[in-house]
Amino acid sequence: MKPTDVNLDRTPSALSYYRPCVGAMLFNDQGLVWVGKRISEGNDLDYAWQMPQGGIDAGEPPRKAVLRELLEETGTANARIVRESAQWFSYDLPENLLRNSPKSTFRGQIQKWFALRFNGEDYEFRLDTHDKPEFSTWAWVNLEEVPELIVPFKRDVYKNVVEEFKDLPERIINE
Repeated sequence: MKPTDVNLDRTPSALSYYRPCVGAMLFNDQGLVWVGKRISEGNDLDYAWQMPQGGIDAGEPPRKAVLRELLEETGTANARIVRESAQWFSYDLPENLLRNSPKSTFRGQIQKWFALRFNGEDYEFRLDTHDKPEFSTWAWVNLEEVPELIVPFKRDVYKNVVEEFKDLPERIINE
């Protein structure tokens, strides 16, 4: 199944197969997007990069979850939310990842994305502040580059998020 926009009118039982998550597209004052290279054994792939994302805790509002995830994964929450995606996006995990996670009851993720404006300095990023760091390094990249840096099974979601937030780099530069 290709990642698709999720219809929130679906029954809860259908949505229960997808882990509720948030994603953060973090822009700097030059309109560039923050990406981190995922930590994984033997992961020297060109598409091992991604934007901060993670699960929504039970009862946690998505807007609060995205700031928590940003802090956990980048070491800073010095950002303000600029826009929330109009819809939720979902993707299915590939079969090989599902087989390697037999305890997981999820077949993929359903994500609410947020565009955020970073208000600080680059030295504020600390990738080692969480119990289990997600990223080994990070970079600022052009918005259009982001989908090609991600693992193929998430790429369509990233293309949709880029499309939804494509006007923001120019707006942020002109603030």
